[in-house]
Amino acid sequence: MIDPFSPEVGLRPPKIKDDIVLVSHEHYDHNNTEGLPKDALLIKGPGEYEVKGVFIKGIQSFHDKSQGQERGLNTIYRIKMEDLVIVHMGDFGQSALTEEQIEKIGDVDILMIPTGGVYTINYKEAVETISQIEPKIAIPMHYKISGLKVDIEGPEKFLKEMSLTPEKAEKSYKIQKKNLPAEEMRLVLFTF
Repeated sequence: MIDPFSPEVGLRPPKIKDDIVLVSHEHYDHNNTEGLPKDALLIKGPGEYEVKGVFIKGIQSFHDKSQGQERGLNTIYRIKMEDLVIVHMGDFGQSALTEEQIEKIGDVDILMIPTGGVYTINYKEAVETISQIEPKIAIPMHYKISGLKVDIEGPEKFLKEMSLTPEKAEKSYKIQKKNLPAEEMRLVLFTF
């Protein structure tokens, strides 16, 4: 699980048996670790980790455009498992990735990127960050959905800016290395 949220955001946290829990930053909407299994490995912050054949690299970034002075640090997680590389941007707030961050991120199969603005990058900055990373699949996250009490933008402006018709998924989306697009990037939008 990545960034377990508090019910205070207006949504019900999922019931999942977690082996590994990643926290990108210490805000209530991303660090609700109460009630997690006692044996779950909790990872908070930059570093390199290997757990049960899963390779995790935490890459330091900022939650804002002021070098963390407004909202603090954020950790981007690069996760390699079963020949897939997944990158979760957390509450990424920088205007753009640095060259060092791009190098540490490397090749990406699946990119999960915030698009809702306000507390993270906005939809235009998300599109620019996607072009820096060039993933095979991009999954927008951290946008307004029904029931969410956090005041952020919905996915509509991002989808329009991307000029791609997204594949829609409800609660899960199965991805295998052999099914990744060879040429054009694919966009997947979860409908809740």
